[in-house]
Amino acid sequence: MVFEHFAQAQSLMLWATFGIAVVMGAVVNKTNFCTMGAVSDWVNMGDLGRMRAWLFAIAVAMLGVAVLEYVGMVKPDAAFPPYRANQLVWAENLIGGLLFGIGMTLASGCGNKTLIRIGGGNIKSIMVLAVIAVIAYFMVNPFPDSDKTLFSVLFYDWIRPLAVTLGTNQDIGAVVGGAEGKTTARLAAGIVVGLLLLVYAFKSEDFRKSFDNILGGLVVGLAILAAWYVTSNLMVSADDQQYSLQSFVTDQWDMYAGEGDMKPADSRSLAPQSFTFINPMGQLYGYVMGGFGKPLLTFGLMSLFGVILGSLLWSLITRSFRIEWFANFKDFANHLIGAILMGFGGVLAMGCTIGQAVTGVSTLAIGSIITFVAIVLGSALTMKVQYYKMVYEGEATFFKALITGLVDLKLLPASMRKLDAV
Repeated sequence: MVFEHFAQAQSLMLWATFGIAVVMGAVVNKTNFCTMGAVSDWVNMGDLGRMRAWLFAIAVAMLGVAVLEYVGMVKPDAAFPPYRANQLVWAENLIGGLLFGIGMTLASGCGNKTLIRIGGGNIKSIMVLAVIAVIAYFMVNPFPDSDKTLFSVLFYDWIRPLAVTLGTNQDIGAVVGGAEGKTTARLAAGIVVGLLLLVYAFKSEDFRKSFDNILGGLVVGLAILAAWYVTSNLMVSADDQQYSLQSFVTDQWDMYAGEGDMKPADSRSLAPQSFTFINPMGQLYGYVMGGFGKPLLTFGLMSLFGVILGSLLWSLITRSFRIEWFANFKDFANHLIGAILMGFGGVLAMGCTIGQAVTGVSTLAIGSIITFVAIVLGSALTMKVQYYKMVYEGEATFFKALITGLVDLKLLPASMRKLDAV
């Protein structure tokens, strides 16, 4: 898709993103596709239906990225955020994922679910969005009249030295195939892992009979793939050459920008990318504080608006729109703490249950896989602690509930159990 003017290409990117997000928001609301719900069903009921839907979404996105990258139609190597960077920030992925998993459990849903609930009338989720937005913004942007960010103040000095610099990109294909064989290795790894996830999802008869789980996983996976495709294939023609949107802004703007073109505030938002929701919430804060300026409009912002609108439309069509407020102070406190943890964790881990656990994993990035596992672990442990403290009331200390939860998840030997299984 080649355009003569930057404004035309950018407009298509923003509106295509919005359209894809509207569809995803409506379908996620309709099917109750929920990553926190997937963990909850597994931990509390032994039901893997929504977990299989999540893995199905990953499989669809991964298979699509593997094939389209091989034929040159998507470009994850140039992605924002840089999932495949050769610096593996494993500690940030791990700790950020754990924080995010705990936070989404306390706040009743991940970033995507927060947007879905807003579209359905949940005012609690507006507060969650606002808290995440402020924290996510200042995690990467300096405080007023300062060069310090929340990340530089709280994390950089002790966590960044733990990063490991690899000799190649951090995705499985590059690690296995090396610089020369990574193209073929990425295709092979993507197909093999994607097919294994498909087999696991569909080997369950209950899953095969669940229209909503299949539809939810399919649409989320295809939405991720569609966004990768759109953002990887928009070009601007200038002086008989073609430039990506990002390279046009960074390298060619002064020479070729047209009269109707408006330079974006941040060229990184024009790189190939797909859906993620925590950093865009931070962008939303910047957009509001910047007076809703057009140069601040990004792929991420349009994805937020689209998901909310899609969810709202489905809620209105099905008459399921309901205003919901906090039940009590404890409910408010849980959502507030959860939002704070999601804000820190989502930026630290470089994504959420969609941004890392579907979009990032679709690139086979090792950091994304670490984040995915950490999010699930953080959420599952939080649910276990909550459950045992509720059942045993005053008898169950946090430590006892945590150790017992780890035993239940088979991460510690049964001999260490502190509380009887219920």
